[in-house]
Amino acid sequence: MAYDSNQMSRKLFQLGVRQCSRRLLFWSLGSAFVFSRQGTAQSPEEDSRPNDHKLKFPGENEDPRLPNGKSQKNAIAKDQHEQALKDADQLVAAAEDLRAELRKAGTFVVPLSSVKKTEEIEKLAKRIRGRLKS
Repeated sequence: MAYDSNQMSRKLFQLGVRQCSRRLLFWSLGSAFVFSRQGTAQSPEEDSRPNDHKLKFPGENEDPRLPNGKSQKNAIAKDQHEQALKDADQLVAAAEDLRAELRKAGTFVVPLSSVKKTEEIEKLAKRIRGRLKS
């Protein structure tokens, strides 16, 4: 049996045409579906009705209150802000102490206490960053 390249190329062409026609059919059906759905979309007036039909669990979307009636979230935020300010004051004081130690030590000497100060400054900075991120 001899190899007929024309016959093979015709079969491949027919398979390609079938696959292309299937793809075209799916694309056209898909786009028709999408465009038909766009016409049935709700208008903003219809969509602005209250969401009373959604289930609400107890305590959901409610801000917990402290016994004095203030918001718990606000009280926590205020406390974290005050702590961040205190830590920032400590950070500034530690940085000024470090500067004074380095000036006093001279050019070629690094005191061990300066290294400990840098570690303290790093801890304070990380603590402040953590409070500000949360």
